[in-house]
Amino acid sequence: MPHVHEYDYVVIGGGTAGSVIASRLTEDPDVTVAVIEGGPSDVGRDDVLTLRRWTGLLGGELDYDYPTTEQPRGNSHIRHSRARVLGGCSSHNTLIAFKPLPSDWDEWEEAGARGWGAVPMEAYYARLLNNIVPVDEKDRNAVARDFVDAARQALGVPRVEGFNRRPFTEGAGFFDLAYHPETNKRSSASVAYLHPVLDRRPNLHLLLETWAYRLELAGSRAEGVHVRTKDGAELLIRARNEVVLCAGAVDSPRLLLHSGTGPARDLEALGIPVAHDLPGVGENLLDHPESVIVWETHGPIPENSATDSDAGLFVRRDPGHPGPDLMFHFYQVPFTDNPERLGYERPAHGVSMTPNIPKPRSRGRLYLTSADPSVKPALDFRYFTDEDDHDGRTLVDGIRIAREIARTEPLAGWLKREVCPGPEILGDAELSEYARRAAHTVYHPAGTCRMGAADDELAVVDPELRIRGLDGIRVADASVFPAMPAVNPMVGVLMVGERAVDLLKGGA
Repeated sequence: MPHVHEYDYVVIGGGTAGSVIASRLTEDPDVTVAVIEGGPSDVGRDDVLTLRRWTGLLGGELDYDYPTTEQPRGNSHIRHSRARVLGGCSSHNTLIAFKPLPSDWDEWEEAGARGWGAVPMEAYYARLLNNIVPVDEKDRNAVARDFVDAARQALGVPRVEGFNRRPFTEGAGFFDLAYHPETNKRSSASVAYLHPVLDRRPNLHLLLETWAYRLELAGSRAEGVHVRTKDGAELLIRARNEVVLCAGAVDSPRLLLHSGTGPARDLEALGIPVAHDLPGVGENLLDHPESVIVWETHGPIPENSATDSDAGLFVRRDPGHPGPDLMFHFYQVPFTDNPERLGYERPAHGVSMTPNIPKPRSRGRLYLTSADPSVKPALDFRYFTDEDDHDGRTLVDGIRIAREIARTEPLAGWLKREVCPGPEILGDAELSEYARRAAHTVYHPAGTCRMGAADDELAVVDPELRIRGLDGIRVADASVFPAMPAVNPMVGVLMVGERAVDLLKGGA
């Protein structure tokens, strides 16, 4: 029998939303919270806390590193990084910090997430404890400055200083980041919400390097979770009040499925006893796919930068669209991981633009291939499978727009030649083939436990984040997104965490 420990709340996942929820709940000294985190602490780890070292974390010991199933119209070699460390993906990513646009929240409300519209959600941004600031002047690389000027010149879009100051539909500028510019240190969820209180709250219990593998269900009530510690001990962590599942868009549905909550037919086929037939678990898998255009520069570019991807561009091609429908990150490095697989060579010095689909129409699915919880789930994003090829056409438009910017001064003066796809690739079909085969992810999986109305058969949680048909358990992370925000989703996840605290306390 496993050893039993009991707390008021059990938060599964010490990541972006989990850090927020654990910190806020333990503001009340009479409330005990256990945080189950599969990875180690980030405290004192410069390899994690130094923002510009983010690429060194990809595929390393702190990365769950999920593969993608075969993608007939996309790139089957994409690895989805999910962080195995306190702070979750906010300890692993570039901390580009966009408040979701009003049109993003309103889309959620229209999809059945009552109470999640732009007006009520605005207040949660003001609560965030992260240090969200524009890229510091000292970190504004000269080539990135010239990219912003060239994009404005070529496309007639405005310069944006502070993307979070007001809603936008298009513009070029330096991003806001959740960081401390003087040290290039992260202002991740763990840094902002947990580090200041770790030694001051005896009611906050971190169970690090502890793997949650099955929920404890008694009938329709979630009573806790079974975990395995680093040294192999098996424990049952019980919740007097509620279990809050914050393991992310891959591991939240994965844990539900291994606990017998999901599509009954799929579970039965794997020999997993069905506890609760809930067909939407793992459906609606979303992502922000992007492709890449790389140029060789005439020589090395200046060293200063916050993340090596500090500036970007939003375009609205369709004036009827409520927000931007094409985005670019500008990389001050030649980003050739996927093109090299297609035979391209990485230049010694270069820059890249990554056209990105803010509102992808393709929908994928996460599912289990084994009843063994240690076997990674299958992630089938079904990239570029939407009916009218909106997603594929967006990337083709993106390459054409990127070339236009590259021909425009002051950026043009930096560029020696287009490395990939190469200036000879001109036709729509050829550009589409390249864009899809060189496609990458911005590491934004979402939607797999999506929120919806009572009559939505594939909704997994209701607008109070409660799992439909179960008591004592909620989900609060990117898996509850009914639709993808047009912008990088981290701030949206932080805001989900803040709102979840109100819901847990009965105040929202």
